[in-house]
Amino acid sequence: MTDKTPKQTAAEAEAKPLIDIKTGNKTVDGSIQNVSRFAAWFQAIPAVAHFMRALERFNDRLGSQFGAAITYFSFLSLIPILMVSFAAVGFVLASNQDLLTELINKIVNSISDPTLATTLKNTVNTAIQQRATVGLTGLLLALYSGINWMGNLREAVRAQSRDVWERTPDDQEKFWKKYARDLISLLGLMFALVITLSLTSIAGAAQAAIVNALGLEDIEWLRPAMTVIALSISILANYLLFLWIFWILPRHKPRKKALFRGTLLAAIGFEVIKFVMTLTLPKLASSPSGAAFGSVLGLMAFFYFFARLTLFCAAWIATAKYKDDKEMPQPHQAK
Repeated sequence: MTDKTPKQTAAEAEAKPLIDIKTGNKTVDGSIQNVSRFAAWFQAIPAVAHFMRALERFNDRLGSQFGAAITYFSFLSLIPILMVSFAAVGFVLASNQDLLTELINKIVNSISDPTLATTLKNTVNTAIQQRATVGLTGLLLALYSGINWMGNLREAVRAQSRDVWERTPDDQEKFWKKYARDLISLLGLMFALVITLSLTSIAGAAQAAIVNALGLEDIEWLRPAMTVIALSISILANYLLFLWIFWILPRHKPRKKALFRGTLLAAIGFEVIKFVMTLTLPKLASSPSGAAFGSVLGLMAFFYFFARLTLFCAAWIATAKYKDDKEMPQPHQAK
């Protein structure tokens, strides 16, 4: 049985209404049929049909649940990272007594309760004395949680990318091999993240330096152009990051055309998420409750939308159909 072409699908959509309801009123029935035919024709458009296939796969393969799990592990991984950060601050303060004394004096002077001030002073001193232990523990926990986070992200992306929902024998890996693969993937992701952030920072700084050196900062029409350039650089950085995710994490390499287009979709979507978060977080932090929990809620929302976007685009790539693309290699079925 051959696949139907978009023209055949559209012709069938026009011939058969999507909703076949008879009310007995010719005017109402005619309106329902027209709306049904239009809806069927609209769904037969290749881009819309592709979106519907991706959305169906995303929902059928628990994309929202995987996104929530990735969000949980992402937020949990921040704790050891904070431990390492505090340890780094402890090493800096321990090597600079003047800075340490100034910090302690500010703590004591800013708190009216002598008991609380003494407690905080002792806490700072204890944290500095135990900086090596805290840093080493945080580093080990960060490595462990990071590997598990990468494993969850890999399994979630593979769930959307596999031709079948169930795992095959080829998808099973030995314990040590799985952790080694996740460790290498984590290091690769960190390297890709460093490259993208460096690209964005260097390009932004170079752009500002060139404009200032040429004395063009007062030209009004140049500002929108510079904004577009900065936005393009940011999207390019996002593109490189998602390209690494969609190319490395799935077991089977996706079709190149679908990969490149899906990665572009993810890069633009990620930029939209960052823009929306930039607008909403200051408003969220302006309220008393937002000042206390705004940063936590903002981080959780950011991780969740990032995870959902990543998994939806993985489903979009996996459900792409192009005439000139080679089929993805099929997994070997167990006999």
